[in-house]
Amino acid sequence: MTFDLYRRVRATSDPETAHAMWRETRDAMFGEHPASPLLDEDARDFEALPVPDYDPEWRFRARIEDAEPQAMDVETGTDGIVHFDRLGVVRLPGIGTLDVWSHGGYAGGIFVPVKDASAGRARGTYGGGRYLLDTIKGADLGGDDGELVLDFNFAYNPSCAYDPAWACPLAPPGNTVAVPIPVGEQYDF
Repeated sequence: MTFDLYRRVRATSDPETAHAMWRETRDAMFGEHPASPLLDEDARDFEALPVPDYDPEWRFRARIEDAEPQAMDVETGTDGIVHFDRLGVVRLPGIGTLDVWSHGGYAGGIFVPVKDASAGRARGTYGGGRYLLDTIKGADLGGDDGELVLDFNFAYNPSCAYDPAWACPLAPPGNTVAVPIPVGEQYDF
């Protein structure tokens, strides 16, 4: 279902229209899908994920630049230890740099988490950060000519934000930025 959602998002030429479809589909998945990460008590009252309206200022195209090799191993509850290797970094104006990781697990892929200055604060984002790009799950907005599309309006919380039984890779120091990012999925706690 997630792969199909992002396929439809990539096929939609207008990012704002794609974002509205993304929000609607994610709300349906959270509210109706049997694998929703919502706890039973949260699912009963669920109406919609807290996602602000689309803001085009938070959409970027970035080229992956070389960086010193780095490895990261993450212990997960279901998949054991998941290995990541840093592919490089992207530089985003007004935000800073983010490490781009290659997933060494079962499906491979590119992974870009982000933790912003509002993480863990009231009316902010999830304390462990959000996922901006995770090609393993199909969460990929595309790109061409060696560039990635990184649109913070599509940043979403990992499943562990909703259910402590999940163990998720969280944003390491190279994916932590000093600015608040007021778009994408927020976190009500």
